[in-house]
Amino acid sequence: MSSSDLAVILPRVIIVSRRSLRKNKFVDFVGEYHLDLIVGYGAVPVIVPRVAGVHTLLQSFEPIHGVLLCEGEDIDPSLYEVEETSLSNEELEEIRRLHVSDTAIDKEKDTIELSLARICLERNIPYLGICRGSQVLNVACGGTLYQDIGKELARCCPDEKKVVHMDYENYDGHRHTVKIVEETPLHQWFKESLKDDMEIQVNSYHHQGVKRLAQRFTPMAFSSDGLIEGFYDPDAYCPEEGKFIMGLQFHPERMRKANSDEFDYPGCTAAYKEFVKGVIAYQKKLNCATKVPKSLKLDKELEQKRNVIVRSFSLAKTLYAGGHNIRHLRESDLKPGAEFLESNIALSLQQENRLMQMGATVRNASSYMERLKLNAKREKLARVVMGKMTIEQLSELNMFYNMMGQICSDMLEMKQLQNVSVDLL
Repeated sequence: MSSSDLAVILPRVIIVSRRSLRKNKFVDFVGEYHLDLIVGYGAVPVIVPRVAGVHTLLQSFEPIHGVLLCEGEDIDPSLYEVEETSLSNEELEEIRRLHVSDTAIDKEKDTIELSLARICLERNIPYLGICRGSQVLNVACGGTLYQDIGKELARCCPDEKKVVHMDYENYDGHRHTVKIVEETPLHQWFKESLKDDMEIQVNSYHHQGVKRLAQRFTPMAFSSDGLIEGFYDPDAYCPEEGKFIMGLQFHPERMRKANSDEFDYPGCTAAYKEFVKGVIAYQKKLNCATKVPKSLKLDKELEQKRNVIVRSFSLAKTLYAGGHNIRHLRESDLKPGAEFLESNIALSLQQENRLMQMGATVRNASSYMERLKLNAKREKLARVVMGKMTIEQLSELNMFYNMMGQICSDMLEMKQLQNVSVDLL
């Protein structure tokens, strides 16, 4: 099997590239750990470049089987803060100085990622948000964020419960405690590593976080200062069925022992493993929904029935084009078509249009045949009556109908001219 065949078969996970400021220098970056895990579990990463206008071209990246959004700069506060911020101008300026690499708002990235998140929510496409990606998910669903944890959350938190959520000098080595909520996916993934306190040490790298969690989500983990460190949609979580909507504020993919690829806990890779499982299941479900069924091979009896129905529609079409010219047409000839339509009430629009072209109005065939029979009786009766009339009476009757015909023609012509005049005004 060629590499091009694999690209078609394997499910596609959309990942947005990031541009981050580190040491006063812009560097294009996508975490290789994310890519390694996605590929390792059987999906293909498709990178969406963070360039102007790409949010209008997201349909070009179809089919989308999953979306993974990772770290990045702060989300524009105007996208989630409906009320005035409690932070003063001096505090906002201090935040910008302390977190210069994160407070450089990237509106194009915001637009791209929020668009992808909403596509996932509308179509139930698997979504995994890590760090900023979890914040994007919450904002997309109407939730809000702390613009700065240190200024907003820590000010009302006792000293013993305060948490350092980021360390610029020790990115991968920094850890802090989170408490896992029971009966959640995180509980299931880290179960063998949890003690009675239900706590693990996680790697995080953020100065913002979830303030008000969107209503559809359920928390999975909290830090000691009360910050939500993980959440999911319980109604959209079943990887085996292609359902996976989740946000994690910490970085399980980077929780590795110093100078080693060994993970801190066996459950660190579970989020990616289950996410890709959901992506694969979603791809299969999508393929089944769009797959065109092969033509059925009919046995002789079914083929004969089909021909009878097709003939019925064909006769109906000819009948309504000029029914009185069909000789020896019986009502039983139209009955198969009428019965077929009566028994098949769930037809697609394409099928209905096709049946109309074939004379699908056979639903009314019986009444039409009755009218033809009635007209024939009337014609026979008229011939009997007129046969008893004199030549003078027949001549006067003929002149009367000729005169009425001429009047009708004149009135029709007049009305048509009037309609044309109205159209021209």
